[in-house]
Amino acid sequence: MGGNTLIEFRMLGFDIKLDTSWLFIAALITWSLATRWFPSVLPGYSPIAHWVLGALGACGFFISILLHEMGHSVVARGYGIPIKGITLFIFGGIAELGHNPKTPKQEFMVAAAGPFVSFLLGLLFFGLGGMIQSAHISIPLAAVFHYLFVINIILAIFNLVPAFPLDGGRIFRAVLWKGFNDYGKATRWAAKTGMFFAYGLMAWGAWDIFLGHYISGMWSFFIAIFLHNAAKSIAAHYPKK
Repeated sequence: MGGNTLIEFRMLGFDIKLDTSWLFIAALITWSLATRWFPSVLPGYSPIAHWVLGALGACGFFISILLHEMGHSVVARGYGIPIKGITLFIFGGIAELGHNPKTPKQEFMVAAAGPFVSFLLGLLFFGLGGMIQSAHISIPLAAVFHYLFVINIILAIFNLVPAFPLDGGRIFRAVLWKGFNDYGKATRWAAKTGMFFAYGLMAWGAWDIFLGHYISGMWSFFIAIFLHNAAKSIAAHYPKK
């Protein structure tokens, strides 16, 4: 999943690890916000202000990913599933469960908790941004909250795609598990959808690169490779009998 741990701390009883690979995505987000997002929404501000706001946006994104994973972890702990830790790395985050959920309901609820938290965060940032803008307190801060609203909604929707190992794929597995009454078969089907989705995302990334959108295209391609390998790996653990 990654290389070395950059920062390690505890929060609400969970061990949190920040992988060194996170530095790349943090730098990429800060650069993208400082050179594209904020200059387009706040054209009258200086480049230094755009970079400061970009750093704030990257920090907000980090907190959003952390809270997303803590949503999974809190629900899992409520079902008695131990949490080995939460790791944030280049492709997002992962809550490492001590063992698999024991019922389809547990699987569904643990998987759905992350996108639910992201949706709540999106609504929270939308409300805060609107309040600050209406009160004319700080237009730049309102712009940061608007970005965090958008990114959390995107994060929630993307994770709900029914393709393993995304949260939507785990929800899909829970539904199949309930229908088939066979965890292994449900996992194989969910993993297949994950691999097909990864192929589609690869094609999208390649098309993006062809259009000249090199960074977004390469990023989509790398995420697709990660998702494909993760889905293929989990499918190998549950071969067809």
